[in-house]
Amino acid sequence: MLTVLVASSKGGCGKSTLVTQLASHWAQDGKRTAIVDSDPQGSSYRWAGLRPENVPGVLALEGGKRALDKLPEDTDRVLVDTAAGSHEKELEPYLEQANVVLVPVLPSSFDLHATLKFLEHLRGVGRIKRGKLPVALVGNRLKPWTHASQDAINQLAEQAPFPVVAQLRDTQAYVLLTSLGKGIFDYGSEQVRGHQQDWTPLLRWIKRQH
Repeated sequence: MLTVLVASSKGGCGKSTLVTQLASHWAQDGKRTAIVDSDPQGSSYRWAGLRPENVPGVLALEGGKRALDKLPEDTDRVLVDTAAGSHEKELEPYLEQANVVLVPVLPSSFDLHATLKFLEHLRGVGRIKRGKLPVALVGNRLKPWTHASQDAINQLAEQAPFPVVAQLRDTQAYVLLTSLGKGIFDYGSEQVRGHQQDWTPLLRWIKRQH
C-alpha cells in the first residue's frame, strides 16, 4: 500500500485538487484507490461520492485517527486530504503511516511565506528529519507565461528545504471536473493531455520514492 499525505498551512491552495486528480489517475490505472478526508470541508469525500458509474470508483472515508485502520487490506493507493492549518500533532497519525508528503503551493507572496514556515515545522518531524519520509512541493494554479509564477517557483527552489517536483497550470478544468466527480485522467481526449502531462514529473517522483 502506498499512502500519500497532502498537507499545507494554507487553505485553498489545492490539496483536494491533488488528492482527487491523483485518485482518478490511480483508479484508471487499475489500482484499488481510497481517500481519507480529514478536512472538515469534506471536498474529496464528496468528490468520491459523485463519481459516475462509467469511471472506476474510489473509496472515501471521513478522516480521524483510526480512519487508516478501516481501509480494506487489498487497498493499493491511499490519499490523505488534511485540513488547512493542521499542526504537527494533528498530522502525527498520518505522518507515521505515510510514504510521501505533498505540499501544494500557490504563486503568491502570502502563500510562499506561510508555506516556508510550514516546511520548517515539517523539517523537524522525526521521520522527515531522518530522511525516512520524502516531502515534495507542487506549484499549483501557475501561469507559466507570467513573471509572477516563474519568480514564485524560483523562490521556492532557492528557499524551501524540499524539492519542487511539479508545476500545474491554472485551468478551470479541475473545478468543472471536480463538480462531476471526475478528474482529467478519466478522459483521453487531446484537450486534456497537456494538463495530464503536467502531472508526469510528480507521478514519476512518487514512483521513485515508493
